[in-house]
Amino acid sequence: MAGENQANDPQTTPLTPEEFIRELRALRARLPMPEAAVTPAALRRRLTHVDARFVEASVNALGTSDSVQTALGRSDEDVRKEIDVIMRWSAGIDEMRELTQHAQTANTIRRQRVGLTALQTYQICQQLARDDGHARLRPHIAEMKRLNKFGRSRRRSAPPDSAPPEAGGEEQSKSKPQ
Repeated sequence: MAGENQANDPQTTPLTPEEFIRELRALRARLPMPEAAVTPAALRRRLTHVDARFVEASVNALGTSDSVQTALGRSDEDVRKEIDVIMRWSAGIDEMRELTQHAQTANTIRRQRVGLTALQTYQICQQLARDDGHARLRPHIAEMKRLNKFGRSRRRSAPPDSAPPEAGGEEQSKSKPQ
């Protein structure tokens, strides 16, 4: 019974790639985007890395002066709330990094499993093709052998006329008067 409930629970049912993408896009659409600071792009990059202790000291100064608050149009409490939101979103970003790593690991495992199956298929086909009853496998084996980068190294012969001209080749001698 517990297995049946788990299979019908949308929280534990594995997602298809298409469902995963649809849910990520829906989640992205719901993310709040604050209004960007009206500054040149180069300065915005630097603003991201202002020392946290400097920020804390400036918030403390902001809280002590109504004139500074009026000039900025923000209170110290407003800035403290935004700092808190930054920290909470940082935790969400960390979770997204873990999600990305988890998805990449899962896909690597899938690639490894498919690669192993392909190499095993090649080996089994080679063994079966020895028998004339499985001759239809021989063209497939030839193609797999041609494409197999794990097999023996093969020397590639350069096609004729593909060698680059030498520095003192014919083209240069034609343009020089003799």
